Amino acid sequence: MPFSAPGFIILLSYLLGSIPFGYLLVRTFRGQDIRASGSGNIGATNVARSGSKGLAISTLLLDALKGFLAVQVAFHMNGAYGHFAPQQALGDTRSVFEALRGAYLAGAVAAFCAMLGHMFPVWLRFKGGKGVATAVGAFVAISPRALGVVLLLFLITVAVTRYVSLGSMLGAAVFPFIAWWLSRGVLTSGAMAFIAACSALIIVRHKDNVRRLLAGTENRFR
Repeated sequence: MPFSAPGFIILLSYLLGSIPFGYLLVRTFRGQDIRASGSGNIGATNVARSGSKGLAISTLLLDALKGFLAVQVAFHMNGAYGHFAPQQALGDTRSVFEALRGAYLAGAVAAFCAMLGHMFPVWLRFKGGKGVATAVGAFVAISPRALGVVLLLFLITVAVTRYVSLGSMLGAAVFPFIAWWLSRGVLTSGAMAFIAACSALIIVRHKDNVRRLLAGTENRFR
């Protein structure tokens, strides 16, 4: 299912995702390079390790916002507003449905590109974060009900195991299935492929955490 302005959406989503908020906030307010401390990651978890919970929360929210905005821009450029029908197709049920499918494909592509930008930002020599917060922002725009289920699963996993990384990977793994179940018909095979790719990126970026989990040396949340 084609969608409008694919090149612009891809580039804009990548550039939005590549804004390194964790790096910028720590550099601005603490005069430090977050990449030189903790895990070297620019995400909220490592920012919290720097000793500033306020900056960590800001990083989390801003990283999620850029994923959300990337998807919303893609929706708007293709005539869809959140989960509402495209305006240009009102009055024709079939054309509404087809246009909505195209808009959601655009949103899934935008989500994937925003995550690529966060993980491989051009401004930091392509060394970025793990993409969880950016994915949360993108996924809440694509399927808020599915994300709600995943967040509940994440909280239960962390509460039981105290492993944030395990909760993140488990949530990423199940999101495509829940999103498809709750939004089937709207999410095409192409959109699902990009959503699944987003989840796969998160899991791959947690490869070091997987090694530590298997070795029993992963840090627990306290």
